[in-house]
Amino acid sequence: MAEEQDAGVSSRAQRKALSKAKILQRESEREVFRLVGRVLKKPESERSEEEAAALLLHRDTVEELCKRQVRRNVLKRKQEEVFDGVDELKNKVRQLAVAVKQASHLVVYTGAGISTAASIPDYRGPNGVWTQLQKGRAISSSDLSKAEPTLTHMCIKMLHKEKLVKHVVSQNCDGLHLRSSLPRHALSELHGNMFIEVCTSCSPVREYVRLFDVTERTSLHRHGTGRKCSHCGSELRDTIVHFGERGTLEQPLNWRGATEAAKMADVILCLGSSLKVLKKYTNLWCMNRPASKRPKLYIVNLQWTPKDDLAVLKIHGKCDDVMRLLMEELNLQIPAYNRGDDPIFALATPLQLEEVQSHSREVIAPPDDQNDGSDDPEEQKPTSVQGGWFGRGYGKGRQKKKKKVA
Repeated sequence: MAEEQDAGVSSRAQRKALSKAKILQRESEREVFRLVGRVLKKPESERSEEEAAALLLHRDTVEELCKRQVRRNVLKRKQEEVFDGVDELKNKVRQLAVAVKQASHLVVYTGAGISTAASIPDYRGPNGVWTQLQKGRAISSSDLSKAEPTLTHMCIKMLHKEKLVKHVVSQNCDGLHLRSSLPRHALSELHGNMFIEVCTSCSPVREYVRLFDVTERTSLHRHGTGRKCSHCGSELRDTIVHFGERGTLEQPLNWRGATEAAKMADVILCLGSSLKVLKKYTNLWCMNRPASKRPKLYIVNLQWTPKDDLAVLKIHGKCDDVMRLLMEELNLQIPAYNRGDDPIFALATPLQLEEVQSHSREVIAPPDDQNDGSDDPEEQKPTSVQGGWFGRGYGKGRQKKKKKVA
């Protein structure tokens, strides 16, 4: 028995010694990285003999730090915004106009960049949500119900009306495509719509369109809105698809429509999307076809995208600027957004009396409502809001990165 106890003590001592040795080794490696990093920041002519000798002694560390710097420089270049000159932009839009006219089945993929003109921030731009989180800055979002369809939204609606655009595949949850009067059968909102909540207990799924952001209480893997289905009494849920989730709702996601459109597309126009998420949806890119038989790709974005090398044409310009020039080339009028014609008012389901106080988000008011949906002046002040697709849903982005040897 005594021998077993001695063996146990010895084993624990060995584990502690091994653990201590590993900690000391990691600390030693960190110190080497710090030393080499300081030396590399100096011009070669200013390095002492001891510092030069340290670089020779730790060649592997020098190589690793140089690789890291190259990666940082590449990432920085990818995040930079590039603007085409006036003449170059016009020339590229002319080429795009020719492609639009000649296309037999044009599909448009849209991202957050088409809504920035409506004061909705994008994700990966210089002031985007993910960019700010990566810099360790806090994100506070405003109630987005005041946002209205932008010039780009209205241009897309007109292009569909003129039968030049067959289908729109959107990553945006802001509901602005729907509010621009783009027909729902021509729209796939792959990541949901902030104005729509559904009852998945009903068959088929029962849909409720609201005049406010229904995602106030929801977040990643927590989709209950707190309201009940008027038909079966089950709790309603939002339609938002967060990172790490798989969307299965027929509407508003309409994956069937998006997939069928991609199969028939001969031209794909990407507007304001980084394509870092869309590129993962292989059924949108017809990757099972030979490269020569895939749709011709046109991209409008100020930053690098992972599909740039495959694009027939990359246009570095703001979406509204590009679409305004495109409509001129196509000799088409750009319709103005009219709140009175916004289909959301006709689609909306009124709240039950007991549900009126079930949310604190601003309500979209019809144009003849002088109070804009609120009698309380305090409620009309712009406030920071939490929760939903533009609040707590960023939990993944806030996760602390694992510390690396620096």
